[in-house]
Amino acid sequence: MNSKTILNIEKPQTQTVAAIKALLSWRGRAADPLPSFIEMGKEESRLVLVLSNKRDAYYTCTAKACSCPAAFYHHGPCKHMRKYFPEAKATIKPAVAMERKAFKPFLEDEVKVRPAKAEA
Repeated sequence: MNSKTILNIEKPQTQTVAAIKALLSWRGRAADPLPSFIEMGKEESRLVLVLSNKRDAYYTCTAKACSCPAAFYHHGPCKHMRKYFPEAKATIKPAVAMERKAFKPFLEDEVKVRPAKAEA
């Protein structure tokens, strides 16, 4: 039997509505009305197919990547990843506090004016 990868977990690709309807009919689920999301797999191989706002495609979302334009543009977690994979939130290190110097008041008398350059 020749096996073919339909949904790639490492490099998710946006799926057409027709492809998802075929997948739902294969799994024996109703495709009308279109579900807003479809969960597949378990644990590390879990993925979610999320219906786009235009309702013309499904984004493939995993804990590490998403095929939506926002994830590509921002190079980081999109709203789909934050919603469907909250346990995989990126750990953000707190910013290192800047070393601040003591406050020194500004006095206008101390302002030095540069002399204008002489034009030749």
